[in-house]
Amino acid sequence: MKLSARNVLEGTVTEIVKGAVTSHVRLDIGGTIVTASITNDAVAELGLTVGAKAAAVIKASDVMIGVPD
Repeated sequence: MKLSARNVLEGTVTEIVKGAVTSHVRLDIGGTIVTASITNDAVAELGLTVGAKAAAVIKASDVMIGVPD
């Protein structure tokens, strides 16, 4: 798989929480959990299951930084 995105984080699916249309897929990436919201159809098409290897592909035009008050 070749992508233009520079931020590809490989991990393992730890949880899939299905909603009416969208699923929350949680990946363990080196001990950090990253959650992605994708369609239920995408979960099925990708064959995602708990324990499967997957990658979070992050492509954003903006990244905001916040600091505590």
